[in-house]
This record gives sequence, C-alpha cells and structure tokens, in this order.
Amino acid sequence: MRKLFDTGNAAITEGAILAGCSLFAGYPITPATEIAENMSRRLPRVGGYYIQAEDETAALHICIGGSLGGLKAMTATSGPGYVLYADPYGWAIGSEIPVVIVNAQRVGPVSGITGAPGQGEFYLSRYPTHGGNFETIVLAPNCAQEAFSMTVEAFSLAERFRTPVTLLADQLVTDGWESFEIPEDAEELRAAGLRVIPRYVHPGPRFYPFEDALDVPPVVLGCGLGGACSDWTPTEEGYDTEEREAQMQHAHRLIHKIRAHRHLIDRHEGYGLEDEPDIVLVSYGSPSRVVRSAVTEARRQGYSAGCIRLQSLWPFQDHLFRRNAVYLAVELNAEGQLVREIERAARRGAHFFGTCGELPSVAALLEAVRRLGEGHAPEPARWEREAW
Repeated sequence: MRKLFDTGNAAITEGAILAGCSLFAGYPITPATEIAENMSRRLPRVGGYYIQAEDETAALHICIGGSLGGLKAMTATSGPGYVLYADPYGWAIGSEIPVVIVNAQRVGPVSGITGAPGQGEFYLSRYPTHGGNFETIVLAPNCAQEAFSMTVEAFSLAERFRTPVTLLADQLVTDGWESFEIPEDAEELRAAGLRVIPRYVHPGPRFYPFEDALDVPPVVLGCGLGGACSDWTPTEEGYDTEEREAQMQHAHRLIHKIRAHRHLIDRHEGYGLEDEPDIVLVSYGSPSRVVRSAVTEARRQGYSAGCIRLQSLWPFQDHLFRRNAVYLAVELNAEGQLVREIERAARRGAHFFGTCGELPSVAALLEAVRRLGEGHAPEPARWEREAW
C-alpha cells in the first residue's frame, strides 16, 4: 500500500484514477475546486483528459458525452453547482449512462458560506432531476480513506448499474487533511475490498434492455448500435416514442435494476447496538465522527445508547430502523432532512439535532441523550429560543 497524507479531495482524485477515470469536466467551486486542480495534473499523466467547462451544466453534459464515447467520466461540484446538474443528470439516468458525480456540500441555502460544511442536499441527491420514475445511488464518506474507497466503488456501481452515482461528501471531508492508503496491485486491491470494473461495450442488438438485469454493458455510440440517446422515452431499439407501455417498461427498469440489487449498494456501520439500546443516534458524513465519540462517552456514563452511520444514503435503508428505540438524527442543517426518512421508517418516530456550518459538540449531544433518556425532546438551540 502507498500511504499519503493529503486532503479528501486528493483521495477522491486518486480513487478516480485507480478506477480508470479518463475524463474530468468541471467548473471551479469551493470546496470541490481542488478535485479539478488535482485531476488537471493527474489525468494527462495517465492518458486522460481534463476539460474546464463554462458552467456546471456543461460540465456534466461533457461527462455524459465522454461516457457515451467509451470513457469513464467524473465531475465534482458543491451545492450551488449540484442543482445546475438537474437537466444532464436526468439525461444520464434516463439514457442509462455511467458517470460519477461528487458533491462536496457546504452550508446553504444557495451559496451560503463557502468555507463551512453542510448537509443540505440529502433529498436533492435522491431527486436530482425532474419527472420522477427513477432511483438513485448515493454514497457518503466520513473521512479521506472512505472518500478514496467510495470513489472507486462509485465507478464500479456506475458501470454495473448503468447509471450516474453520487458521492455526497461535505466540506470537512473534502478539505480535511488525513492519511489514506492506495492499493498498488491487484492483491492489495482485493485486500481492501475494492473492485475495478472495466468499461465493456454493449454488443446490441437492443439499445435498451427491457428488464432489470445487472451488468448490462453501457452503450458506446459508434460501436455497432444506431439509435438516439435522447431524453425522451426510448423504444427497445433506442428511438423516441410516445407509447405509454414503453414508458412503463422504461420506468420499471430504471427503478428495479437498483431495488432488485440493493444488497450490492446498502452500506452502514453500527456501534453499541448489540445490547439493543434505548437511544440510537443516526448520522452520515463528518458529524458521524462526533456522534461516535458522544455515544462512547454516553455509554461510559451509563446511558443505553448506540449509533448508526449511513455509508449509503439512497436507496434508503428502512430496515435499519425497526428497533424499539428512540432515534436522534444528527445533521449539518437546521431544518432536518435525514430525520424525515427515519420518522417514516421507525416505529417510534425520530428527533432532530441540527447544526449549521459547524460540527455539533460532544457535550451538546450528551445533553440531548440525557434529555431523551428522561423522556424529553432535545432542547432547542439558543437562537431558536430568542425573541426575534
């Protein structure tokens, strides 16, 4: 293993190179700009291409075109740019084009604060485009090592499922400096539990398979297949149609190729769950590191507490919330997004603890656990109690 001490952005870059990425198109935006800078240096050394786009919409369209030309492609942005991906994102989903999309979240709404972490695109990563009738795959790292490994996984999932895959990080993950290891041969890659899927070419004759099968190679235009790779409902041969039955078949495939194989996607980490705790804290990304420390201290003080860290966000893992426990969602936003999905899936609902632009403190989480243990909701933050 080669060991580096660098940012999460550097880890994402190295993961993409290892996975075989040969095209990056992007537009500068904090805190993802470093990924573009790193890719502009690294890709030419491995025979790849870096393109500075005029905006985020163009960047993702360029990646889609490159993927249709047979290249593994990636783009990276933050919240204000992620929302501009809506049109090309839908094109990639509907036309089943593999591409990896990194979102280094910062606090919002809109441009918010450029140097502060946020988790405001939880739902946007599930519904990144218009029209519905699809599922998305979203992974969420909480450190540089996972930023590296999940980038490699994202490329593999994109190839296997023929779909865009989002890596939903946050500013503390992408800008933070940490050690991470990079496998240098096939044996080390296997030892790390990683797999690199080569780009295979769809042999035809069907442009779009009307089933939810996995590992159907993506279409590479000019390689034996005609058809129009458009944003309209396609026929089996790849041409536009207004037939409702074709639309139903198309939607079924986009949804169930992911739902039917979600065991290949679902990832989570539990701590302190073996004794069926009364209180379970739930988080993803950077806050999960503080949550783990808070639960360790809470258990030391005698509280019946545990935690769940979601490493994949979509499809949502409903089965994790069947315990007869009180759940507390810890998020880097003020309105609560993850908590709504937990409320939907849990038997006893869920409570919310949110911070804006900074991590929660262990002391504040311990106080929330104490109040939950006494049957009370977490106390509102100071600014929520003020008279405006």
